[in-house]
Amino acid sequence: MKSHFAALVILVLCAPLCATGQKSTAGTIVSMQSVDCGSKQDGKNKSTSLLCQQYVVRTATTEYQIRQPKPSQQEVLPASTPIQFTLDKDQMKFKLNGKSYKFLIVGTSAVQSQSQ
Repeated sequence: MKSHFAALVILVLCAPLCATGQKSTAGTIVSMQSVDCGSKQDGKNKSTSLLCQQYVVRTATTEYQIRQPKPSQQEVLPASTPIQFTLDKDQMKFKLNGKSYKFLIVGTSAVQSQSQ
């Protein structure tokens, strides 16, 4: 009984260490578009639409639609840029030109095979 408990404790303590070694995936930013992502109240009866940048990142097998988490982060990333990213639940994390980025994944789709 004690050996089962000890094994369980070791497994629980080592699990976070294994999870931090996420494997990065190669992809390319294919396109960008501005999409509506909410509104901002400007007074009692007036509101302004907020726009967020939404990107398509393509890997060998999957296309990810990613969106910036906050409309205030308006930095535009260039298309045809190769990136190395990691996935963490519903977020894509990567570095580009020495700056870290974290985007929300809002959609995925399979890449169609070119050999038909």
